[in-house]
Amino acid sequence: MTNETTRTIPRTMSTQHPDNVTTPFFAANPELSGEDEVREAFYIFSHLGCTEQMWDCEGKEVDNFVVKKLLSRYPEYFHEHQLGKDRLLTLRVPNPEFERAEAKILLETLGSIPRSYDIASLFYGDETPPIFEVILPMTTSFSSIDNLYQYYRDFVIGQQHQRLGGRDRTIADWIGSFHPDRINVIPLFEDREGMLHAAEIVGRYMQDKQLPYQRVFLARSDPAVNYGQIGAILLNKIALWRLSVLSEETGVPICPIIGAGSAPFRGNLRPDTVHRVVEEYPGAYTFTIQSAFKYDYPLHEAAEAIRFLEERDLKPAKTIDIEQSLDLLDRYSAEYQKQIISLAPVINRIASHIPGRRKRKLHIGLFGYSRSMGAVSLPRAITVTAALYSVGIPPEILGINALSKEDITFLKKTYVNFEADMTDAVRYLNPESTYLPEEVASAVEQIVPVKPDSEHQNIAHRIETGLAACQMESFTDLILQAGHIRKFLG
Repeated sequence: MTNETTRTIPRTMSTQHPDNVTTPFFAANPELSGEDEVREAFYIFSHLGCTEQMWDCEGKEVDNFVVKKLLSRYPEYFHEHQLGKDRLLTLRVPNPEFERAEAKILLETLGSIPRSYDIASLFYGDETPPIFEVILPMTTSFSSIDNLYQYYRDFVIGQQHQRLGGRDRTIADWIGSFHPDRINVIPLFEDREGMLHAAEIVGRYMQDKQLPYQRVFLARSDPAVNYGQIGAILLNKIALWRLSVLSEETGVPICPIIGAGSAPFRGNLRPDTVHRVVEEYPGAYTFTIQSAFKYDYPLHEAAEAIRFLEERDLKPAKTIDIEQSLDLLDRYSAEYQKQIISLAPVINRIASHIPGRRKRKLHIGLFGYSRSMGAVSLPRAITVTAALYSVGIPPEILGINALSKEDITFLKKTYVNFEADMTDAVRYLNPESTYLPEEVASAVEQIVPVKPDSEHQNIAHRIETGLAACQMESFTDLILQAGHIRKFLG
């Protein structure tokens, strides 16, 4: 096994988030299949310069033989760039606490890690595991991380010591030994409580383990859907600061991952904004490179931006006034949630017209409120974002009427790109939309100039008119036209 203390941790992680408008050149259809995703992994390594690919092990079309296919199809490249050392493949597994229908896939996926090890060992002639880290979504507790770690160690690796039929021969004697001996578990925190207690949960997980480092994944999209754009920013910054304190206290390097997409609502990470986003998240080690970043911009622009992210100097996390942040978050998110609830019928009507980009679902995600607020469910974050942009209501502006002058002053100091992100968002606002709350419209104008893109505004008006008349036959084409202007679907 490689020496983990000298292993290079990637600065960029390509993901399979389907937020792109443009179909990749290597795909035969707009919806990528399992075979397309194998080609995608090679493409992001060889052409874009990403050093890590997240491999989503959920839903149909998932390919547990990706290591074998990559090494057999692209042997020259992977002889020069060793999988597991120079290029990483990191599995995202189902969380059995929330995804019961997918729970057994977790066991299948963990069981495939030693098989991938054997394939790579024959290919390279050494003991470097091609896969040694897994991402656990929707982490809420220490036990959810530890259960995965312990199951792999005790049952995937431990089974090799079991004896067959009471005889002396072990499973390892029969089919060979199992490696790697253990895996690293990367918790993904996606809700308010998880993000606020991320450092506490990770600290408990680290207590009985001699870890050379610990990676932690902080979601950016789902918190935005649940708590609004500003809420997501503040939660990420609080988590980054608390994780940096934990790292200092334990002496264990903690390497946070920020899951940013191209829409401002989902992180505003695009080839032309990489410098801004890096300034927004000091303390972040790795940034995700989602599909719109990869496919809705020219190759050279995407590759140059990824190179900057890979080679940038890391900056320590900044302190944040947690008490003031949470007070602002409570008031702002309450207003945001009220407005998103009112828009839920529109979002859900448009959702079925938003084109798919992957032939499998990635993971579940229901947006729900207590019955006292009315039972509301929404689709995934990308679909929510695409639906709202399609009717000229950038979700970034929802709830901002709850901000006082003092709040805005605080945000301009804490949320570095507050005005820049709002300017990017309101470019696609339709000020004439009947869905736009009047109080939100006036609040926006107090923060940034509203200069809508006329072509996008016209498309949004046509979609709104079609909704009112129940004439939605051409919606998908209109949604794609608007997405091409923005350079992201959702």
